[in-house]
Amino acid sequence: MHLYQQAPQSKALGQLSNPTPISTYQSTIPEGKSGSQSRRKIIQSPPSPRPQFWGNKWMLRYFTDGDLGGKRIPFFFQIWYEGKRKQKFSCLLLLCLFLPLPYLTGCEFWDQNGAGAQPQTPSSPWKKKNINVDAAIAKKGTIQEPLEYPGTTKPVREVSLRSQIEGRLLKLNVDVGDTVSQGQILAQIDDVLLLTAVNEAQAELAALESEVAQAENRVSNAKARRRQAQLEFEQAQIDAARFQTLQEAGAIAKQEAELAQTAAATAQQNVVAATEQISTEEKAVTAAQGRVQAQQAVLAQNQERQSYALLAAPMNGIVLEKVTEPGNLVTAGGEVLKLGDFSRVKIDIPVSDLELANIQVGQSASVRLDAFADKSVAGKVTRISPAADSEQLKVLVEVTIPNSNGRIGSGLLARVSFVPTTPLRVVIPETALQKRWGNAGNRQPVEESNEGKVFVITNEGDKPQVKARSVKLGARANGNVEIIFGLEPGERFVTRSSRRLQDGDTVRVSVISE
Repeated sequence: MHLYQQAPQSKALGQLSNPTPISTYQSTIPEGKSGSQSRRKIIQSPPSPRPQFWGNKWMLRYFTDGDLGGKRIPFFFQIWYEGKRKQKFSCLLLLCLFLPLPYLTGCEFWDQNGAGAQPQTPSSPWKKKNINVDAAIAKKGTIQEPLEYPGTTKPVREVSLRSQIEGRLLKLNVDVGDTVSQGQILAQIDDVLLLTAVNEAQAELAALESEVAQAENRVSNAKARRRQAQLEFEQAQIDAARFQTLQEAGAIAKQEAELAQTAAATAQQNVVAATEQISTEEKAVTAAQGRVQAQQAVLAQNQERQSYALLAAPMNGIVLEKVTEPGNLVTAGGEVLKLGDFSRVKIDIPVSDLELANIQVGQSASVRLDAFADKSVAGKVTRISPAADSEQLKVLVEVTIPNSNGRIGSGLLARVSFVPTTPLRVVIPETALQKRWGNAGNRQPVEESNEGKVFVITNEGDKPQVKARSVKLGARANGNVEIIFGLEPGERFVTRSSRRLQDGDTVRVSVISE
């Protein structure tokens, strides 16, 4: 049988031609006298031809010997014995088995179970070697991720700009998306009829004001006549007194004295009449002034209605929608524009009545917007609806977030999660706990309790060591456990080890540790 088998035909790899028989490379050692003494053959490597490449691997040549039972044995380093038992050894196999052993001392040959892997027997060759561990730094957090509630963004205030008068829309000065400020004129309605009404009211007011002026003039005349009547009355009294004295002296007749007294009484009546005339004229002035005031109110009303022809923004905001276009007839109360105040943004989310007990007004919330996937905005609960949906038993909760830069618009999908009101505690993976096992024959862990043990790494440096520490456990969820006390934030602890740890063991921290 030939030592080499020819390779398949291939132009790329070539083929081995004229194989050399095995007998050429055999050297025979004479057999001994005893039949039990085995005979050994040593096969030497041929100088040529050399093994060819097959793809990216060596194509090894094989030979077949009937005495070897048809076994395929690599050509390199082959030594075999032919005897009764025909034992075969492969140097290559032995080298592959024993060379890596010195490097396997740090490998994990046993099943890991967190920081408390199974202990080794006292005869273990690695008992005094450093133990490989993974470490982490204790941090405060929540035992489980908070629930997210979907919702859509809305402006904190939305206003419909409506017309207060009827008329044709002349101009619309803004479009959807434009930013407006309070008091800015946004639209104009035809005000021709309103202007006519204002002019009529102004003319009527002027007429009434003229009447007031005339009435006041009559009052002045009446007062002048009363002053004249008063002077005449005073003079008549003087004359009547003088005539009365002359009549008593016998200088004049009694009739003349009586005439003087009658003239004084008449002058007194004229004074009274003039006073009454003044009062009447003053009342006329007051009435005229009232009519003037009424007309002034009519004029102000018409002017106010005329001002309604100019539609001004009631607040700072953004135009959300145009309801009508210039040229259309707008009725009183008809909607023209929709405005939104985006200084803040609110999200209404439905919350189950079972979870409502954990939410209160003023509570902090975290809002994540799909439009800004890498950004989370802090908000607060501003309102909780007093009525629940009768079908779904959910209550609307309003969460408000700031929007000073105005980047957050309306209708964006938002996901709201509420910050827990309970204090944060240190959270570690359950694999960091030292497992407590039952009897030696029972491999099942005992029932979980509220106490445990972790290994804290001390003496950071060339030879870090671990120290066992008892901790009080809290809630468990998602493979994590809360530490109520016993482990402080910032301390480094073991999360996983290659074998069971003991207090004071020297460990080797892996490069993937925190």
